[in-house]
Amino acid sequence: MITLLLLLAACLLTCMGQVSQKFAVERWRDLPDGWALKLRSPWLWSALVCLGLGLLVWLLVLQRLEVGIAYPMLSLNFVLVTLVARFVFHEPVDGRHWLGVALVIGGVVLLGRHV
Repeated sequence: MITLLLLLAACLLTCMGQVSQKFAVERWRDLPDGWALKLRSPWLWSALVCLGLGLLVWLLVLQRLEVGIAYPMLSLNFVLVTLVARFVFHEPVDGRHWLGVALVIGGVVLLGRHV
């Protein structure tokens, strides 16, 4: 059970890091050119913290699961990021993309039977 929670935490932290990256670059559009202000972005630092913690949790996952099982489970990030892209950033997602999301979920369910 703890392995599944760690795997879920790694996925969520990685997703939050990617979403924070998107928020950071969205906010950068309003800033003047130059890196000094951009490097002070709280969203950038949030991304770095989330991705760093996600890496540490991922290392714990790899201690408990075979990489052939664990790594495909990270494809849940595609699902989570797609949902955020659609419902937070209002990006268009076509039917083919939703089919891909469904296939990823099916694959994770199949692999999850081995955990």
